Amino acid sequence: MTNNSKQVVNIIACGALANELVALKQLNQWDHFNIDCLPAKYHSTPNLIPDAVRQKIEQLRQQNDGNILIAYGDCGTGGLLDVVLEETGTKRLPGAHCYQFFAGHDVFNELHEAEIGTFYLTDFLTQHFETYVWKELGLDRKPELLEMYFGNYKKLLFLAQTENPELDRKAKEYASRLGLTYERLFTGYGEMEDELKQISQQVINIENLSNKIPVEETT
Repeated sequence: MTNNSKQVVNIIACGALANELVALKQLNQWDHFNIDCLPAKYHSTPNLIPDAVRQKIEQLRQQNDGNILIAYGDCGTGGLLDVVLEETGTKRLPGAHCYQFFAGHDVFNELHEAEIGTFYLTDFLTQHFETYVWKELGLDRKPELLEMYFGNYKKLLFLAQTENPELDRKAKEYASRLGLTYERLFTGYGEMEDELKQISQQVINIENLSNKIPVEETT
């Protein structure tokens, strides 16, 4: 294990958040953030997330002494991810899933209460709809399953992180394919950005304090 004078924050993230995390790192010049993404396909297999996160935590602790933040919600693990975090002394972003990160907890809860039958897409899921929704659910092979999966849904809500007309077009097309009404809400990076800014400021404050502590000279 290496010891560095510069504070480091290791972010273990869902691959579905990779673009947003890299964009925020560059935009804010967060050079002290190391981003390490697990496969985005775990979005469809949440039972694999807890063990994968545990292994990545152990790996990073062999590499440096930096703090570790888990950029996941519960993400369908049924609380098992939080068990891993408690055992390893690490923390994650607050919330159940990335939809809450982007929309904001209060706004998302209002949206959910207003229409429980809502199917959500983010920029990532819109870009990879064919892989992580259509094919993952087997709708490419058995379109008759559409009613079983989406019969109780009323609308598709596209939570957009960027202003991208092509993604808007695709999301609207997917809503039509699923037989749902279409709505769009621009969220930007939402509360995920706010959380990361707080963490970054804590690191900067620690570094500034460390730089003010006089170093004893040895003869």
